[in-house]
Amino acid sequence: PIINLPPVTKWGVGVLLAVHLIVTLLPEPMQYDVFEMFGFVAARYSGHVPFGWQALVTPFSYAFLHGNWMHLITNGLSLAAFGAGVERWLGGRRLLLFMLVCSLAAVAVQFALDPVSDNPVVGASGAISGLFAAILVMMKRNGMMGNQGLLPMALVWIGVSALFGLTGGPGGTSIAWAAHIGGFLAGFVVLKAMRV
Repeated sequence: PIINLPPVTKWGVGVLLAVHLIVTLLPEPMQYDVFEMFGFVAARYSGHVPFGWQALVTPFSYAFLHGNWMHLITNGLSLAAFGAGVERWLGGRRLLLFMLVCSLAAVAVQFALDPVSDNPVVGASGAISGLFAAILVMMKRNGMMGNQGLLPMALVWIGVSALFGLTGGPGGTSIAWAAHIGGFLAGFVVLKAMRV
């Protein structure tokens, strides 16, 4: 139940919901302005779009925005499901640090693969992909994967992410598949650095 979520995960879900509610209450032209201003635009960092103050903010702010209700619900439920277990394992502060690094890694990989894109990337999927990596590590350590290693599961997840990137999401929406993979791989690296 949502009321039994650990505090950081619960607040995280609440903040994502509150931000999306505020954005949806804006007139449609202003919603586009919010995405342009606070979404991650790779072209700002490659010189194809003016740098501006937004470039200092958007590597952090993009994760709080979502393109539609389905995007938000998917990420909110995933954060509740994965975040609760990881928070109980790492603690609240380390969960926040973990998600921040995974989120930054996600857009770093997105930029590396498409540095001239002027389409805003939004959503907490990069951070949540990192949480999924942490869940896989937890499952492995608890003997829930049998003799199977992490590599097969990781390859399947990366393949599915790339496939969705090629085919698009529901209604033909664009998916930042590189950001998903970047956040996922960063999850393993961050856990290693934390020595947990």
